[in-house]
Amino acid sequence: MMVRLLEVAANSLESALQARQGGADRVELCENLGEGGTTPSFGTIALAREYLDIALHVLIRPRAGDFVYTPREWEAMRCDVELCAKLGCDGVVIGGLTASAEIDMDDCRMLMDAAAGMQVTFHRAYDCVSDRTSALEHIIALGCSRVLTSGGADGAPQGAAAIAHDVTRAAGRLIILPGAGISPETVGPLVRTTGVQEVHASCKALVQGQGGIGPAGLDRDFWQTDASRVQALRLALDAAI
Repeated sequence: MMVRLLEVAANSLESALQARQGGADRVELCENLGEGGTTPSFGTIALAREYLDIALHVLIRPRAGDFVYTPREWEAMRCDVELCAKLGCDGVVIGGLTASAEIDMDDCRMLMDAAAGMQVTFHRAYDCVSDRTSALEHIIALGCSRVLTSGGADGAPQGAAAIAHDVTRAAGRLIILPGAGISPETVGPLVRTTGVQEVHASCKALVQGQGGIGPAGLDRDFWQTDASRVQALRLALDAAI
């Protein structure tokens, strides 16, 4: 039976610990999942590295919105990549595009150089490119370990055909990592259609906030990875043939 890996997108230190408890093989640590994820704080990264005995990858994204960054934003990302290396992280998750929706090769190479010794995943900026065929070749040329994708659709189950095509074109040169909309119900058909080796999900649940009234206009409830949901996905992934 093929052993497939489960990566969980964890939006906090507590989420990362829940992911580990539920059986994740790897954590992609971030903040602000509702906005597509941004870089977590120094303290969050440092403590996650201290507490986790599984692979830890950190999302490097300076803000929400598009993936076309200013020189100062690229410099901030370089500093964050270097910080992750110093803290002993196993990998980083990067990406960036030009205004014409092509891979920003020069700036991505700068981050690749800073990430020497760590694995590098190219994130879902890939789903926003103008030409997936040439973009995948550029990501491979950068030396990335994997690329995270929903197949250009709202969720990976809907983009399964494009993901399968990516797997074929990659031909083992990097890992195609499907993410978005993956659940215990959808993961089996997805891996059978695509032949992927790894999957990515958040497995999150809404947690009821405590401690009185929250700030005006703000909801006290928050999203957090749930160990039982991770475990359910883990079991479904392991059962997929």
